[in-house]
Amino acid sequence: MRIRLFPSGRAVQMGLRHAVLASLLDEEATGYELSKRFDVSVADYWSATPQQLYRELERLESDGLVHGRVVEQERRPNKRVFALTEAGREELHIFIAQPTRPTAMRDDLLVKLLAAGADDLGAVRKAFEERREQARNKLARYDRLRDRLLDGKSETAHLRDAKRVGPYLTLMGGRMYEQQNILWCDAVLDALDQRERSALTPDPGDRP
Repeated sequence: MRIRLFPSGRAVQMGLRHAVLASLLDEEATGYELSKRFDVSVADYWSATPQQLYRELERLESDGLVHGRVVEQERRPNKRVFALTEAGREELHIFIAQPTRPTAMRDDLLVKLLAAGADDLGAVRKAFEERREQARNKLARYDRLRDRLLDGKSETAHLRDAKRVGPYLTLMGGRMYEQQNILWCDAVLDALDQRERSALTPDPGDRP
């Protein structure tokens, strides 16, 4: 976690808070609505539990970066919604201007593939089939999100007319990542298939 100084001189952690602030850019939300928003559109590049989100909202409000207000409801419990303050928007501007950290890759499937011997290939195959299915499911979800964002418009029209293009371009990156994930899984599974077929086919040079 990186630390920097806010204009007031306070140390500010670079992390979950910026994902929360970014999620509140377009409209205010309750803690519950924010957690669902993370599930749908943020979780694939910044994961957080609902408890972490609630705690972060409390810290953001204490720091003056979001403002909470109570909304009274008939026949339902009152709810508390949070919105960005001007200080919160300024914090995002400062964050965007900071140097971006390199992505840290930690994928146990790559380690399994690297270490796999002949006796492990069945388990590796199963793991890659599961990864491919996960990627296909994510891609299908991204496609539904894309249809919702475009709302009948063409991609060109959306990128030209939308108030903010960041959500769509972020979604585009997620789709490309999962598409590449599927291609990689296909390539690995194909290589394992070829290896298995070669093992079952006698080498002509080995015939008596």
